[in-house]
Amino acid sequence: MSQSKNSQTMKAETAAKKLGILLEAAPEEFREGLVTRDELAALTTDPPEWLQVLRREGPHPRTVVAAKLGISNSGLARGGVTEPLTTAEIKALLEAPPAWLVTERATQAEVRAEKIRVADRDKERAERRSGGSGV
Repeated sequence: MSQSKNSQTMKAETAAKKLGILLEAAPEEFREGLVTRDELAALTTDPPEWLQVLRREGPHPRTVVAAKLGISNSGLARGGVTEPLTTAEIKALLEAPPAWLVTERATQAEVRAEKIRVADRDKERAERRSGGSGV
């Protein structure tokens, strides 16, 4: 990717994280260059074919794999998933979930429910402190 004198640049690794792709699977031209904010915006709004295929088929980075499976990054580690997965591999895990995935999804559901409970509690406390007007 080219570099403009007046535009901020970022390493390809940072751009890949922002795009939700695995850097190692990106084309060499992308991996070895700097990316400007304008180029990143263009990749986001009008992704080239290679980026569309990568997002659709993978391999995906850990954060994307975890999100698609509905678990945390730590849950992936506990499940022994150390390598990037393709979309097909993720679908296979979701269609026939192993015991570790069922456990991790349940754990993640409990964590989300607890976050909601705490947020509701805090909101209620704040309303009581402000006189309950809510305005």
